[in-house]
Amino acid sequence: MIKVILTEDHPLVVEGIKAMLDHQPDLTCMATCGSASALLGLLKTMQPDIILMDINLPDTSGIDLCKAVKQLYPAIGVLALSINNHPSVIRQMMDNGADGYLLKDAEKSEIIAAIKAVTKNNCFYSHSVTMTLRNADNHPLPSLTRREREVLELISDGFTNREIAEKLYVDITTVDSHRKNMLAKYNVKNTSALIKLAMINHLL
Repeated sequence: MIKVILTEDHPLVVEGIKAMLDHQPDLTCMATCGSASALLGLLKTMQPDIILMDINLPDTSGIDLCKAVKQLYPAIGVLALSINNHPSVIRQMMDNGADGYLLKDAEKSEIIAAIKAVTKNNCFYSHSVTMTLRNADNHPLPSLTRREREVLELISDGFTNREIAEKLYVDITTVDSHRKNMLAKYNVKNTSALIKLAMINHLL
């Protein structure tokens, strides 16, 4: 059973999404909360698989909340659920560790698919979000070199720099150099955001 906490301060949205989740045989909405402080309180006693998180919350932004949750509970998947389709907001959520981004007008099937994808350690960005990110770029993204692709694929599989160096028969500083070069090439702040960008744009 996939356990979900919904963090949303609009009662009608909460009611609709909770009912949708509870009608799925393999999903359950274990709790709902309307603020960042309420969520952080719940997480001290509850461990969901997924948090569906609104970006506009009364006490802080979902962007900051996502970062806090990922620092405290890195194994919990975070799916942004928002009306905001601005590229900078989406990228900030990516940089802060979000595993996916959905708009509130998403179809039921898309929300369910997103939850199941993230529980399998995959990222999920709705079609409209993906198109927004692609259209925001004024030029095509640079491609990965063969070695960069090998390194990034191994990073996405959870291998450390040292393990990657051993697999590729190179020095650990070479692996770290490839990682830093890719962050600079795609103008992202961390490896998590790099992997998500590569998956969205089919670079992997």
